[in-house]
Amino acid sequence: MTSTPLTGPHDLVEAAGHPHGGGNMKPHYDERLANEDLAPLRKQKWSSYNIFAFWMSDVHSVGGYVTAGSLFALGLQSWQVLVALIAGIVIVQVFANLVAKPSQKTGVPYPVINRVVFGIRGANIPAIIRGLIAIAWYGVQTFLAAESLNIVFLKFVPGSAALLDVSFAGLSALGWISYAILWTAQFLLFWNGMEVIRRFIDWAGPAVYLVMIVLAVYLVSQAGIENISFTLSTTQLDFWASIPVMFAAIALVVSYFSGPMLNFGDFARYGKSFAAVKKGNFWGLPINFLFFSLLTVITASATVPVFGELLTDPIATVERIDTPFAILLGGLTFVTATVGINIVANFISPAFDFSNVAPKKISWRAGGMIAAVGSTFLMPWNWYSNADAIHYSLGVLGALIGPLFGILIAGYYFAARQRVNVDAMFTMDAAGPYWYRNGFNPNAVKAVIAAGVPTVAVAIFPKLFADLGLFDVSAVSDYSWFIGCALGLGLFLFFERLDPRIPTFEGQTEGISDGTVDGAAATTASEPPAVSAEVPVQAQTVAHAARAVPGSGVSARVTAAAAAEAVKDPANPERGTTQTSRRGADGPREALA
Repeated sequence: MTSTPLTGPHDLVEAAGHPHGGGNMKPHYDERLANEDLAPLRKQKWSSYNIFAFWMSDVHSVGGYVTAGSLFALGLQSWQVLVALIAGIVIVQVFANLVAKPSQKTGVPYPVINRVVFGIRGANIPAIIRGLIAIAWYGVQTFLAAESLNIVFLKFVPGSAALLDVSFAGLSALGWISYAILWTAQFLLFWNGMEVIRRFIDWAGPAVYLVMIVLAVYLVSQAGIENISFTLSTTQLDFWASIPVMFAAIALVVSYFSGPMLNFGDFARYGKSFAAVKKGNFWGLPINFLFFSLLTVITASATVPVFGELLTDPIATVERIDTPFAILLGGLTFVTATVGINIVANFISPAFDFSNVAPKKISWRAGGMIAAVGSTFLMPWNWYSNADAIHYSLGVLGALIGPLFGILIAGYYFAARQRVNVDAMFTMDAAGPYWYRNGFNPNAVKAVIAAGVPTVAVAIFPKLFADLGLFDVSAVSDYSWFIGCALGLGLFLFFERLDPRIPTFEGQTEGISDGTVDGAAATTASEPPAVSAEVPVQAQTVAHAARAVPGSGVSARVTAAAAAEAVKDPANPERGTTQTSRRGADGPREALA
């Protein structure tokens, strides 16, 4: 006869209809640093297909369609475009794998793993920068999806055309209605948690592919296969002139994916193994993006003989077919595609990022709502079409993505040598290994400034000089991500060599994720049996205390936490939170500033 495990607070939350964050909140985690959305995951279940579907949602959007099509209109030969596509997307794949590993191995999201590199408090620097970028683009993508929905309304509700004549704050009444519908739909999808989001992207990616294939087959049948060209440009560059354009195309591909690539750990943490994440990246990036790009150029090429002009916007293409079924199917499909990329690229990231700032007050849901509400107040429809506004606002923040990426890679792989004390990321103890100086790693802060200033200058000033008629070196701005990444990585390693800060915990194994064991297993293997399959505890004494309490799982947790405090030995405090443990780890790296 087996006894039924006691319920915990998360069971009550789920029973009330609110999916739980899934994190293993240990009693000694500081509430100023942890909640059940940020804590290491109890279960990591995503397969390679789930990761593949994530990238499908990121690629299959109006922006992805236009970006892929633009590569074929640069004046390059078809084989040169394919080389640039493959080179760019393989670079993205390699970098996505690098970002994925620390989060998958430790089970924590992007802002939390940054505590190892930037410090317990300093991790809010990259989190806030990435969150602000996501807020702006969340509004833009919602607006673009609303434009697609407008087409459906205008076709099937003729009276809605009158709403285009009434506007408020720069957006028509019909635009506000479509925007509100999509804003609410995304909110509901997000509010139901990562598992529902996973199911959505598992379905959305293949659905968009199906419609894209149908659209391509229809247009090719109308145009004739002999009229399909893989070159959309009216002019062709000679070989030597095409070389810098090829490199610019590679940079464009990497830049397009730089945002989701930076915080990919937010999704990789759910991977059941690092091997599954890498397999999903392979199918979702080089294979998926190459096929989608070919599908895009075939579709765009067919619009020339069918409609008499080149159409690189899929919404415009569907609208020109002018049949009710095509508009309904195409419009709703691209709405779905845009919602998919918005959720994975611009909703999940700020949800974790803002929750990281104040975990006790801001849950994952609250962080996402900050992004959603903030994006509306930015009124993206007023500045999206203004290239200068985007360049001089998002250009500054976007230029920092490269340095932040380089610093994270340098910190985890080179300075920490992939060895992380997971529990230490959740303590505010000034003697903790990731406290550094007042919670900030001065080396990381200096590297952000030293790498960020020139990178922002490279991204901003060439265009400014060209606009003023001085000289045109704007081509260098295409490479701002690579410049920033190299500077961030190199400068951080330089500062760490001069004044080592990040501990490596050489010789320690207990509670240390060393990059060889998948996920939370690296830090839970040494734990005693749990109260239930869901809630590990820290000592057998605590387990007995929890079992002794009948009734509510909440009171059981409270009693267990009290027991944990009672059994602490002042002479032997918890690992990773004392000056003694710091001295035993790695010498000068742990010295308090």
